[in-house]
Amino acid sequence: MLYLVSTPIGNLGDISDRARQVLSSVDLVACEDTRTSAHLFSLLGITVAATTPYHEHNADTARPKLIDKLKRGVNIALVSDAGTPLISDPGYKLVRDCYDAGVPVTTIPGANAVLSALQLSGLPSDAFYFAGFLPPKKSLRQTALKKLKDIPATLILYDTPNRLPDVLADIHAVLGNRLTAVVREITKKFEEVRRAPVADLITRYAAEDAPKGELVIVIDRAGKTNQEWTPDAVDTLIRETLATNSARDTVDLITDITGLPKKQIYQRVLTIQHDKN
Repeated sequence: MLYLVSTPIGNLGDISDRARQVLSSVDLVACEDTRTSAHLFSLLGITVAATTPYHEHNADTARPKLIDKLKRGVNIALVSDAGTPLISDPGYKLVRDCYDAGVPVTTIPGANAVLSALQLSGLPSDAFYFAGFLPPKKSLRQTALKKLKDIPATLILYDTPNRLPDVLADIHAVLGNRLTAVVREITKKFEEVRRAPVADLITRYAAEDAPKGELVIVIDRAGKTNQEWTPDAVDTLIRETLATNSARDTVDLITDITGLPKKQIYQRVLTIQHDKN
């Protein structure tokens, strides 16, 4: 049996009893980085029989060997450095080859940065698209974003803190000034969610040092139709935007995000400002 075992993404308390049991009982644990996993197992007080590396650089040579062991009755657990395996790693190819070889596969669910960030973002969760890491080169990154532009779903990306300003700038240039959440250090002590139109996020991060820790970027879907924006939803977005923008900028931002008539947004902004005063 191949066991796909999820491990904590920050808080060690998120390891499940079932994950502990499986990791302790299998014959071999295939790890994205054996040193990282060894440290995690030590912190969790889990003793494993043996570990072996399985990552994007050795997958093509390591995978047939793992399949051969599984066919001979060896029980193997697959883990990533943190979170759910197969998300932004080559694990799916191992699962595919297990099915082709008649080897059973099961999952041990647990922590996952994609779903956790979606929950924390406050953005629509009925349809979402995970695009992983964007290319590091600006031209390729913008090309990748153009392919995502018209997807009618909330977009979810992984990226690194040092690239965040450039990535946000490209999101603004290609996707427009969409409502965006930068979710950082999920389940850890300094967990943080910054949620605003992406132009506002660009301004905020430009005034600070690069953030630390793992982060996920969640982006609102492409232009909603007018019918999807209820009056309450529009008013909530206006209040959030007014907290960090002028009335004029708020009108422009909300018009861009919702696709509603500018005159209508202007009247709501005036009303909300008047009620506040």
